[in-house]
Amino acid sequence: MSEEKKLSHVTSEGKVNMVNVAEKQITLRYAVAKAIVDLPPQVVERLTQNNFQVAKGSVIQTAIIAGIMAAKKTGELIPLCHPIGLDAVNLDIQINENQLVILSRASVHAKTGVEMEALMGASVAALTIYDMCKALSQDIVIKEIKLMEKSGGRNDFKRES
Repeated sequence: MSEEKKLSHVTSEGKVNMVNVAEKQITLRYAVAKAIVDLPPQVVERLTQNNFQVAKGSVIQTAIIAGIMAAKKTGELIPLCHPIGLDAVNLDIQINENQLVILSRASVHAKTGVEMEALMGASVAALTIYDMCKALSQDIVIKEIKLMEKSGGRNDFKRES
């Protein structure tokens, strides 16, 4: 019989708590998150004509920097996340028809995983794209922010798409 899964941030008494990782081993933790930003065709056309430059600057480069900064601040923004010193955070943003596809990768040698940092990076990069493009249209949709992969902890995970 398989082990029943329990919420890690809730005690048996139903109280919120931060997971104690004191007894865990330090391992290489890695995670990849993905976000998709749907853009109206006229916005894509305008962006590609101007090499993704808008009045506020480079949409892609600004989103990458924002995503990296956000991943580094995850422990400050998500109440029960452990603050960790990331070894690396990388964001890649590609255009796919009328979508910008964001991949956020985070890694660390630690006692706890980095999926929240990868998800935070992808989320804030998507929000930054919205912010920089909203003057062109508010018909921008951020969707499918999801964990694609994680490894190095008790349970590895990999999603195909």
